[in-house]
Amino acid sequence: MHCLSEPSSYKEAILDPIWQQAMDEELFTLRKTDTWDLVPLPPSKSVVGCRWVYKIKTNSNGFIERYKTRLVAKGYSQQYGMNYEETFVPVA
Repeated sequence: MHCLSEPSSYKEAILDPIWQQAMDEELFTLRKTDTWDLVPLPPSKSVVGCRWVYKIKTNSNGFIERYKTRLVAKGYSQQYGMNYEETFVPVA
């Protein structure tokens, strides 16, 4: 059984080639499936930030099956009535 911890931040993950590859694969998949369109930000609109989430997936024997990353929006930064309805999010 391989023992490795999940990074708690991008700064930590970017130092490890395994997690670099997992992030590259996630971005490749998002691009390949046309998950988003890159568009200019309209004036007076705000952007919700994003962060990476890291997870080690194991099989039933406890061996590492894959290193999974997900790019997620920081939706908690939105405020209802201010930027809740028309906020542009840089993630899928």
